[in-house]
Amino acid sequence: MRLSETPVHGAFIVEPEPHGDERGFFARVWCRREFGDRGLDADFVQCNSSFSAARGTLRGLHYQEAPHGEVKLMSCIRGAVFDVIVDLRPDSPSHLRWFGLELTAENRRMLYVPRGCAHGYLTLQDDSEVLYPVTAYYHPQAERGVRWDDPLFHIAWPAGGPTTISEKDRAWPDYQP
Repeated sequence: MRLSETPVHGAFIVEPEPHGDERGFFARVWCRREFGDRGLDADFVQCNSSFSAARGTLRGLHYQEAPHGEVKLMSCIRGAVFDVIVDLRPDSPSHLRWFGLELTAENRRMLYVPRGCAHGYLTLQDDSEVLYPVTAYYHPQAERGVRWDDPLFHIAWPAGGPTTISEKDRAWPDYQP
């Protein structure tokens, strides 16, 4: 597996390195030791799945407030999504920077999302599904979010932007640094 740094401090693109033969292939999608060697948390406590029926569905931008912050390892197992993280950590060298990456069932790339980053994604195809382990249990009282189109971030959403957004996600406020 290859780990590539992104412009957001502590966030990585994770690319499995398939080893194939006539049957297909085998690839590790994460390794606690390799993550630990990079100082990354790989102590996942649960795994979540999210399915979106329609292209243009936006989910986010979400995070859990400390001390319940979580690391996510995002992957798309069906369809395609544009996955986005925004660095909300005041002491980070990439504070307020965003990064987006297309995750598809075909490219098998994953995005390691560090604690303190808001996260969301836009579906690029109908019937898209993401699967992602997290390092913290969900705490409803710690759930937070910021508006997907906050002018402070200038996120360049592809495919004409979202067409379906939940009321909850529409109601997140602009970020107040």
